[in-house]
Order: sequence, then structure tokens, then C-alpha cells
Amino acid sequence: MADLMRDAKVLVVDDEENISFLVASALRVEGCEVAVSATGARALAEATRFGPDVIVLDVMLGDIDGFEVLRRLRSAGVDAPVLFLTARTDTSDRVRGLTVGGDDYIVKPFALEELLARVHVALRRSQVSGVETTRFQVGDLVLDEAAHRVWRGDDEVVLSATEFKLLRCLMSNAGRVVSRGQILDHVWHYDFDGESAIIESFISNLRKKVDQTGPKLIHTVRGIGYVIREPS
Repeated sequence: MADLMRDAKVLVVDDEENISFLVASALRVEGCEVAVSATGARALAEATRFGPDVIVLDVMLGDIDGFEVLRRLRSAGVDAPVLFLTARTDTSDRVRGLTVGGDDYIVKPFALEELLARVHVALRRSQVSGVETTRFQVGDLVLDEAAHRVWRGDDEVVLSATEFKLLRCLMSNAGRVVSRGQILDHVWHYDFDGESAIIESFISNLRKKVDQTGPKLIHTVRGIGYVIREPS
């Protein structure tokens, strides 16, 4: 784990000084370069300056909540994986955290070993996706992973980072039904114990963007999952 984390840049955003100190210290022991912010506003500025590889982001900040911080980060073009860190345990909060583009959700209190492991996984996924140059096409829908761009016919489709991952999951399995469990594993790497609200929300958003300018490509297979295929 240390080799991958050595020299990785991690931004820790938490207004509880004892937590940010412990998390930052544990990451530094693993060889990470760490920046710490106590407010959402400071985190937005620091993310631009620091260029983090991973962001550990508390939800309940004093000025801007973590969900809004992430929305602004993505709007600013910051695509580093985000691990939400929070005391909230409600399912709706977990779903919202991942729906807005977060990559993981860690509930306080937590073990430092667990957090380090999840940071490592986020770094590994980013490293793998950074070297892939695969291009997928279904009908007139094209996904270029190297360029991180999507087109439907001549029109470019603007997707969030998570929407892009979901579409890639479907397109890499074009013509095959992808179960909800497979989607959760490949897109979020997170166990929701069978909950599917987050998937249904993202599929709905994806359809609005991908299927609005041509024949329907994304289909629901009731009770199983979803499939993307060329129109008949």
C-alpha cells in the first residue's frame, strides 16, 4: 500500500481539528503529501492550488456543506476522487453523497486503517483509469475514455464523473445485462446491501442526457438490471 500512496497528494477537509490531525498524520506516515482545510471555502481554494489526487471531505462543515463543496469542485474541473467523511448514518445521506459525485462514504467513528485502505483503493482506481485509452461505441453514441468525452451523433454529451463511469460500465458490456450489484461494484465500489435508489437516480439522469437526441439505447431489464444496445 505504501508504494502507491508515497508522494500521493491528499486534501483533508474537516472542521474538527483532532480528526484532521489524526487523518493527516496517518496519511503522512504512509508517505502522502497532505494539505488540510477547515472550511469549505478554503478547501475550494486549496484544491486548485494543491492539485490533490484524493480528497477526504467532511460533510458537516461550518460554512459550506461537503455536498456543495463537491459540486463546486466538479464545476471547476477538479475530478479527484472524493471520500466523504461524516457522522451522518441515514441511508438518504449516503445516497446523496454518492449521487453528487462522491466515490466513497466513511461514517464516523472510523478506524484509521479503514480510511487508509479506502484512500489506497481510490488511488489505484485513478491510476488504472489514467492509463486506459479505450473507446466504446454503441450506435451513434461514442465514449472516449482517454479524452473523457462522450458524443451522441455530432453533439457532445456533458456528463458528471460518476455518470461517465456508469455509462462506461454499460458500454463496456454492450448487449449484455449488467446487474445492479455489478453496477454498484464497478461504479461506486461500495456495498449498499441491495439498495438501488442511487442507481435508478443515475440511470434516469443518464437517459435524459444520452437518449434525448436519438433512439433509446439504455433499457431496463425488470428485476435484473440494465443494458445498453443498438436500436433495432
